[in-house]
Amino acid sequence: MLLLGTGVSITMPYLSLYFTEDIGMSAGAFGVFMTVSSLSGVVVNSLIARRSDRGLDRKWIIMFAIISSALGYASYLVFHNYFILLIVVSLFSGLGAPIMPQIFAYAQESANASHSDDKTFAMSTLRSLFSLGFLIGPLAGTLFLSWMGYKGLFLGTTSIYLIIASLVFLFLKKHAVEKSTGKRKSIATASLKNRQIWLPFIAFIFLFAVIAINSLNTPLFIMNELHGTHTDVGLVVSVCAGLEIPIMLVLGALGRKISNHTLMMTACVIAIIYYIMISVSTQSWQLIAAQLLQASFIAMVLGNGLSYFMNLLPNSPGLSTTIYSNGSIIGRLVGNLGGGVIAQFAGFRHVYWVCLALVIFSLFILWRTRLGAEIGVQTGQTQSESGSLQ
Repeated sequence: MLLLGTGVSITMPYLSLYFTEDIGMSAGAFGVFMTVSSLSGVVVNSLIARRSDRGLDRKWIIMFAIISSALGYASYLVFHNYFILLIVVSLFSGLGAPIMPQIFAYAQESANASHSDDKTFAMSTLRSLFSLGFLIGPLAGTLFLSWMGYKGLFLGTTSIYLIIASLVFLFLKKHAVEKSTGKRKSIATASLKNRQIWLPFIAFIFLFAVIAINSLNTPLFIMNELHGTHTDVGLVVSVCAGLEIPIMLVLGALGRKISNHTLMMTACVIAIIYYIMISVSTQSWQLIAAQLLQASFIAMVLGNGLSYFMNLLPNSPGLSTTIYSNGSIIGRLVGNLGGGVIAQFAGFRHVYWVCLALVIFSLFILWRTRLGAEIGVQTGQTQSESGSLQ
């Protein structure tokens, strides 16, 4: 997970520059490119999810996905035409999308086999390692870029993915394949139609959209509205990133004492306070101080959000991790596309009021979901007692 986070973050900050400077495409064309490649990942994730829970060996799914991602990054070294890259990279990035959900699903199966009661902490630790990679990757990307240019950037990322594939092949054990049963299939199918799954899924799309909008808008807000400096922007980003990992680990440890649903609702309340604060802020230091709230919000969504869906679908790790992963992809896509449009027409400060509205709506959805779950439990208990009396 550490290498995976490093590999992704080596190229990510410089990809838009590569397309606009070397390929010569517009910002709009780059947006279309990212949209198509992201949606291809959602499609492949959805196709693999339930099948991976019915007997497919996750080790080989992960291997295939990692090699596909390596080929996707290597494609930048071979092709320099926009339309060819759009087709080839979208294909390989789509096939590589199951890496994250399948690694987490494998980890959940391992935790179940070990009968551990620290599953939430285990998942938060893995997610924090991925985040730690994002602190290492951009620096490594700068070195590759200064050494060999964009060619070095893509070669470095491809090499890291091949190293990960080698580690998976050598050290990841093959889990015993469980034979699928009609009961398990019916449970998985029913879960897809269950409002207790889809309502949180919608809420998480909004929460990830808010995270994406904030990361896109805050540097522009500091520079244009608060008339801050690039140092202020760097401090805001660094403070938030530096606080995320320890908070994520602490919240993972609290997973045994506090339900993940409660933590998700708490995250929404924290985000509401955060967006109210920065909506009325007048100086950069106020945003820097507020990053403790933002880091807590992000840590809960990223660290405990995965465990939230795993608790909802404990017998379908592939499906639960894929629902979470697809929610993050769609949410970030909506946030990146919508954030710029809102800022252009409404102004940078008003973007935060939109974020506030989205978080409040997400909190309402999660509250309704919890209320529905409690009613469902009470109904189930009543039916059980009635059946016993009969």
